[in-house]
Formats: sequence, C-alpha cells, structure tokens
Amino acid sequence: MTSPLSRRTLLRTSAVGGLGIVVAGSIEAIAGPVAAQAWRPDGTYGALVADPKGLLALPPGFTYEIVAQTGVTTLVSGQPTPGCPDGTGWFRSSEGFVLVNNHEMSGQPFPVPALPGFTYDPGAPGGTTNIDTDRCGVRVREYVSLAGTLQNCAGGITPWKTWLTCEETEQKANAKYQKDHGYVFEVDPIDNDANKNPVPLKFLGRFAHEAVAVDPTTHQIYETEDANNPHGLYYRWTPPAGWTGRKGALRDLALSPGGDTAGTLEAMSCYDGMNHVADLCEATVPGTKYSVKWVNVPDRDGRTLSVRKQFTNDQVTRSRKLEGQWWADNGVYFVASFARLSDGSTKEHDGQVWYYDPATQTVTLKTIFGVNPDPSADTGNYDGPDNITVSPYGGVILAEDGEGVSHLVGVNRQGKSYPMARNELNDSEFTGPVFSGDARILFANIQTPGYVFAILGPWGAVDRTPDVY
Repeated sequence: MTSPLSRRTLLRTSAVGGLGIVVAGSIEAIAGPVAAQAWRPDGTYGALVADPKGLLALPPGFTYEIVAQTGVTTLVSGQPTPGCPDGTGWFRSSEGFVLVNNHEMSGQPFPVPALPGFTYDPGAPGGTTNIDTDRCGVRVREYVSLAGTLQNCAGGITPWKTWLTCEETEQKANAKYQKDHGYVFEVDPIDNDANKNPVPLKFLGRFAHEAVAVDPTTHQIYETEDANNPHGLYYRWTPPAGWTGRKGALRDLALSPGGDTAGTLEAMSCYDGMNHVADLCEATVPGTKYSVKWVNVPDRDGRTLSVRKQFTNDQVTRSRKLEGQWWADNGVYFVASFARLSDGSTKEHDGQVWYYDPATQTVTLKTIFGVNPDPSADTGNYDGPDNITVSPYGGVILAEDGEGVSHLVGVNRQGKSYPMARNELNDSEFTGPVFSGDARILFANIQTPGYVFAILGPWGAVDRTPDVY
C-alpha cells in the first residue's frame, strides 16, 4: 500500500546493515492441526522458476492465469479495468467465485468509472470492482461495485460475506472533492443493487485506514492505520448493545439517528507488565507478549485534529505503517511493515507479524524481519510485508512492498520464510493475496501496471477446513 512517502524512497535514504531475517521459532497457531505438506526438505516449495513471459516466477509445478489487467480487460460498462489493484476479498457465488478488488487510486490513469448510483464523490477516482470467475478462476466479467472513493487500500471480509473497503487518506472536502474521505465502505459481492447509493461507515472513524478484521462472534471490528507524524494506531470498534451483523446492517446503522457515533471506537494501549509500551517496534524477539487495554477515541471523525493526534504517547501504543490483517484462530493477525530511527521509531525492523487474542487481551509478536542489509539482492532477505492472508496449508502469505525485488512471501509453521512468487516485470508491490475457499487457487495482484493473477499448483494437503470465508 503506497503512502505519500514511498517505502522504496525511504529505504534508499535510510536503510542500514543489520540483522538479516529473524522469524518466530513456531507459527503453529497460524496453521492449526499438523498435516502432510508438499514442502520440500528445506521447508519451501522449491526455488522459483523464471517466467518466460516475464511476469511471475513461481515454484516448480505452479502456474498462473491473468484474471484482470489494468487498461486491457474491460468492464461490463465498457471502460477498461481500473488501475492500482490492492486489497482483495474472495467469495463463493452460484457460478463460481467473486473477487472484490480494491483500486488504490488518487490520480493515476484508468480510474474507477463514476457510474450513476454507485458513486460516493464524483471527484474521487478510487473504488472497487467485482470480478466474477468460474470455479477454475477464469474471468467471466468485471463491473463497478463502488466508485467515487479515494485510495482504497486494503479491507477485510465480514462473517456475513461482504467486503469492507478502506480509504487510506484523511482528505477533507475541498475544490476537488465534494465530500470528506478516510472512511470504510461495505461492498456486497453478490447483489450489486445493494451497493447503490454508497454510505460511509462513519462510526468506524475517519483516518488513514489500511485494513479491517471482524470477530465472527462479537462482531467487533479491528482496524489498522497506516500513518506517520505521529505513527498510526490499532483500533477496535464495539457495536452497540443488541446490534447483530448481517448484510445491510452496517449501512442501516450508519443511516440511523446518531449513526455517525454508534458503538464504541477505542485505540490499543500495550503493557509489558506494569510498563507502558509506546511503540510496537520496541519488540524484537518473537514470542514477546504484551497485555492490552483499550482507550476511548474522543473525536472519531477527526474534525479538528486527526484521531491519532488526540492521544499522547503515554496513552496509546503506536506503530509505523500498520498494514494488512486477517482473522483466524479466534484472533487477528496484523502486520507492521517496517520501522526506522529516521521516522521516529526507537528500534528498527523490516516487518512484524502480530497476533491479537481477544480472549486473553494480549498481542504476541509472531514474526520479525531484521533490517535487510542488501535490498537489491534476491537472496531471501525479505522486507516490507504489507497485505497478509492465512494459508489453508499452514502459516501465512505476505505481500512484499519493500526495496528491490518484490515477492509473495510465505512463512511456514516452523517459522521459515520462503518465496511463493516473484515479480519479474518491475519492482512494484504485490497486493491482495487471498485463497479461494476450496484452497485450490491463490489470487494476488501486482499493483503497477495492474495485474490480478490466479495461481494454481501442487499445494499439498489442506490442514484446515476449506470453508474459509
């Protein structure tokens, strides 16, 4: 997920030699029960094979198909597929599958068409498209499901099978934009009529949203913030008493009297024993666990002061570039992309994966990437994890948005990182990894110039039930 200060630009000016890669000794909790895998003896799917087409290098036996291509494939309404594909949700349909694809547009070519009825703000070029595929992941059609939003970065899948798309901005209305931005919107993957007359879910706050994750039991919604000066926060929204999540319920709540402030929005504050933890970068050892308290947000719409600026550093726990997250194992896995002394962090790393456990009110550091000493070399020194998905084959898949070559990076249950794919076209970031519910296909995107891929291959034995969202 790109930000005003490019991750790649920042690293070219501030990277330091250091630690190589340090990962957790075990990510057993991610994987669920142990099952037979297609792993090689070294714990990977094997060395990546160069792609003669110059797009995706994959392990032996794996193949890909192009599902959508910016400016090349065509929408049902006649316009070309929009640019900057980012966070992506997968859903089952009667014909096959549906992908809801974010477009992180702020001014690039091929905006999301501002179609009548589906447009929030005609001046904003972002939004979402729905891509229908057959059961093999082959494209059937693509159409606009939300237009007129800004910098739709990541998002999250709800237990009632909708997609929450996030605006990564704090842009207020001005001469260019008719409405304020920085909100979350709900998109129905199946019934596009339900997406007409889009409504911002203002009760979830107005800030530089990155991703969300929804607790299927309590329907609490967790939110990451990708921001700096000061660093962003991790949030939890608790619905009002008696509210139950279902399709359309978030929209109804937003439109109800007092809906803009419905429920409770809080920011995370971590403690190491009795000591407050000011920033997640302070954790450098996998297995580090902090207790969590939640602090009420005073003004969730940030009318006069950005939400993250409404707190002092001793009240909340911050992090540079909080990115993707995914609900699994009765909790949330979320990513901090990197930290540098030059951006105000107290310690440096090239990526963290955290797990928040609502039952124990704790966060645990599962994985940390040390500072990459040579980002230009493709030697397994991965950096800048962004989007995340939990793999039905064990461990996680991370979309790399770092310096140098970009990868889809797997981390297996033993804590070993390995390349799942390599961008052979350019150094653009990977985005939106998500598995189909039958676990046969990994969908993922290259943001620029804009590709959506379906990746198939000899994954091995599934070690969790395939009905994953």
